[in-house]
Amino acid sequence: MQPLCNIFRVALVAIIVVAVAEISKRSPRLGAVLLSLPLISLLAFTFGWMQHRDLPAISKMARETLILVPLGLPFFIPLAMADHCGWGFWPAFVGGVLLASVAIVGWLLFGA
Repeated sequence: MQPLCNIFRVALVAIIVVAVAEISKRSPRLGAVLLSLPLISLLAFTFGWMQHRDLPAISKMARETLILVPLGLPFFIPLAMADHCGWGFWPAFVGGVLLASVAIVGWLLFGA
């Protein structure tokens, strides 16, 4: 039963990612709204609860998510500025990953 549940979870996440990508082709604003919703977090908390019923672990994950989400926001800065600055997608993407990584690693090393 467990492998079937895992396949279901992966398929559900894949459907969400593909749906957001397809919707954002037609309406970037609607794609951004969907992307900003914590859909994956909702699914992770729900599936975690259904599988383990461990509220202390879910609470700890929620507290750490509250810290890590803002630390991941620098990822969007180069992508948001790419068109204005004449950057390509991949350099902006890598720059965003590096900025977010520095923020998160800094917190893990010095803030936690």
